Amino acid sequence: MRNYISNVLRECKQQFIFRKNFSAVKESLADNRFICNWDDRYPCLNNATGTTSFDPHYVYHTAWAARILAETRPALHVDISSHLLFSTLVSAFIPIEFYEYHPAALSLPGLTSGQADLTALPFADASITSLSCMHVVEHIGLERYGDPFDPQGDLKAIKELTRVLSPYGQLLFVVPIGSTARIQYNAHRIYTYSQILGYFSKLSLDSFAFISDSREFIPNAGEADTAGQKYGCGCFRFGKPTS
Repeated sequence: MRNYISNVLRECKQQFIFRKNFSAVKESLADNRFICNWDDRYPCLNNATGTTSFDPHYVYHTAWAARILAETRPALHVDISSHLLFSTLVSAFIPIEFYEYHPAALSLPGLTSGQADLTALPFADASITSLSCMHVVEHIGLERYGDPFDPQGDLKAIKELTRVLSPYGQLLFVVPIGSTARIQYNAHRIYTYSQILGYFSKLSLDSFAFISDSREFIPNAGEADTAGQKYGCGCFRFGKPTS
């Protein structure tokens, strides 16, 4: 009850200050450059913070992947359902083919967008040299995005990613990583480091970066960095041997 009353009082204070500031702003617009009506108000009362907040998983893993592609400069990169901002930004300097279970109506130079089911990718064996699938596989088969329930959906997706990657190709793969494997239905799975290496046993691990529970980005990480973590973010750079 005390917290409820405190929240109500804080909101009342914010509303009082907002109305007072609105009146002051309206009175100051003597040059009539803008119309400022009460009915057009758009209160944003929680943005005056000491620091800018961000989601460390999505800021860091996309930055990690973009830096790798800026270094490797593939002639074409194929992305399967990762964050839209990643594909749209990277397409400014590398041609991108983006595929999503629910197609995105994107229209940008250097970017093509299509539909694909990650459990049955429409690509030939060993046909893709540069591939990414980031913060996606943990959702497959958990019904979150309207896909049917399939407890093996993530393993089917991993098998498909391995199948379509060409010899000498690279796969940028990102999933939640913790010290214990668990499912938070119907949001996502959380894997262990050793689980992922086992699932991708046909590929070689070229590098690993990690985003910890404490929001730290560790560019050259190892399994020890995942110890004691509940919901970290593992960034795996895999390669495919010739045999």
